[in-house]
Amino acid sequence: MNVFVTGAAGFIGGSIATGLVNAGHHVTGLVRSAEQAAEMTALGITPVIGTLDDATVLTEQAQKADAVINAASSDHRAAVETLLAALKGSNKPFLHTSGSSIVGDASGGKASEVIYFESNLPEPTVDKAARVAIDNLILAAATDGINSAVICNTLIYGHSLGVKRDSVQLPRLLKQARKSGVVRHVGSGQNIWSNVHIEDVVALYLLALTKNVPGTFYFVESSEAAFIDMTTAIAQALNLGKPQDWPLAEAEAEWGYEMANYGLGSNSRVRGKHARELLGWAPKRTSVVEWIRNEMI
Repeated sequence: MNVFVTGAAGFIGGSIATGLVNAGHHVTGLVRSAEQAAEMTALGITPVIGTLDDATVLTEQAQKADAVINAASSDHRAAVETLLAALKGSNKPFLHTSGSSIVGDASGGKASEVIYFESNLPEPTVDKAARVAIDNLILAAATDGINSAVICNTLIYGHSLGVKRDSVQLPRLLKQARKSGVVRHVGSGQNIWSNVHIEDVVALYLLALTKNVPGTFYFVESSEAAFIDMTTAIAQALNLGKPQDWPLAEAEAEWGYEMANYGLGSNSRVRGKHARELLGWAPKRTSVVEWIRNEMI
């Protein structure tokens, strides 16, 4: 297939684009600079320079492609509207990347017993309402002749495929630990996130290209872990002392409001049945703690 991927220079988009090339697909990747374009060319990806605000570029590439994967931003509504308009009536796959902070509770590091399922999503917080509205827009596009899907990733671990980029959450903990000599988690670190290895994420996108049922929402998870277990593993990998609790205000000063409250200080416990039942997805990696201990550094 000819696949247009936005965010092709990023961690998720770059890994997906590389995985597509390795599987024999032709990939055109949206990047922002000539330097990134050179990286794409070296990986066998055809670069197109532009941004999510370039409606003409997005429209042209979406109409030329057999399928579109949006991995650049979960929150850029205008780009999504442009891509949906370009794809309307084509029955082409449109796979949109979201993230499971949409069910994050911003607990400040406290644990939660609440688990969310694809068929029973909560009302979003004020902070996440706009992202959920975009997800719903994409799911509804199935009635407009678009083979649409929302792929809602959890905490992704593993090293990037192809492009040298970091994922979002764990590298921030690692960077802070290396800078200060102390591994820290938000609050008491009892908060739990579902998680998934990047190679399993890429495998899911590949399956969804050909097997998606239009209008499907997928949680992407293979296991879950509390942050204190992940920070303990980071401390062991770096030969540092035990991880320390960090008051939310200090975590916000280091990582910012969004990352401290949702990315690192919330619970996001979900279960994904659709990928397994509809796509036949079978994740191979199921222990983030083992990965941190043995492969992260």
